[in-house]
Amino acid sequence: MDSSPHGAAVTAEDFGLKGPRGWAFRGVSVAARPGALVAVEGPSGSGRTCLLLALTGRMRPTEGHAEVGGLRLPKKMAAVRRLSALGPVTGVNELDPALTVAEHLRERALLQRRLDGSLRALLRPRAVRAAEARARIDTALDAAGLDLETLPKGARTSVRDLERLEGLRLSVGLALMGSPRLLAVDDMDLKLSDAERAEAWELLRSVARGGTTVLAVCSEAPEDALRVTTAAEEATGTGPEQAPEPEPEPEPGDGTEAAPEAGPGTGTETRTDTEEGADDAIAETGRA
Repeated sequence: MDSSPHGAAVTAEDFGLKGPRGWAFRGVSVAARPGALVAVEGPSGSGRTCLLLALTGRMRPTEGHAEVGGLRLPKKMAAVRRLSALGPVTGVNELDPALTVAEHLRERALLQRRLDGSLRALLRPRAVRAAEARARIDTALDAAGLDLETLPKGARTSVRDLERLEGLRLSVGLALMGSPRLLAVDDMDLKLSDAERAEAWELLRSVARGGTTVLAVCSEAPEDALRVTTAAEEATGTGPEQAPEPEPEPEPGDGTEAAPEAGPGTGTETRTDTEEGADDAIAETGRA
């Protein structure tokens, strides 16, 4: 395993995942050191989300190999899930629009205490546990740049009333409550204005500067990010000038749980094998 104190190195070579009707993605290579900002770029339907889920141990790859924090995939999928966390991923890890911000935070704090706490910690006085949960929440919100006082109803604001960027910050904050070594965010720049997109990238840069490796699916990668593309003709990771050299490693499980059903296609009448393969892979490949 790598000796990084926090972030996880991510490497892959000729990495691919195939569904019953075709390849979700194929031939992807990447080498990112701990604390890197990695932008997963490619056309819609090219398997970007599947790659994100495969590199976080939520989907089982078909060919090639990858390592996350020194843990080899697919052999160590459960261990990779424990060191990684998902931000917003449509159909997999979405915010509940019926809940308030406070309810989401309280639910995640309770879950995290159960996952991380020892028996002695669980038996601490209620006031001590509440103070620890509050500190965990405050730290995560600060890292995500979400100020509850700026929301329409503060912490009582419903998720359905959040702006897109506010929802992204909340999702990232929830993920960071588990102190992951790898954070994965899907469609990070979807429905954002140019100014909001710049803020979103600065948020992810801040998380990476804090030591957490970040994988972000996007429509267009910034120049300072390590770029990985799922486009068939160029499925490789290439970094900016003077990119760092690679270093050779939310829930426990064995990766066999049923995945969510993929939604119907909304594009043209004919769909490519890659698009169908990505849908099938999400629908039928085991994930956490």
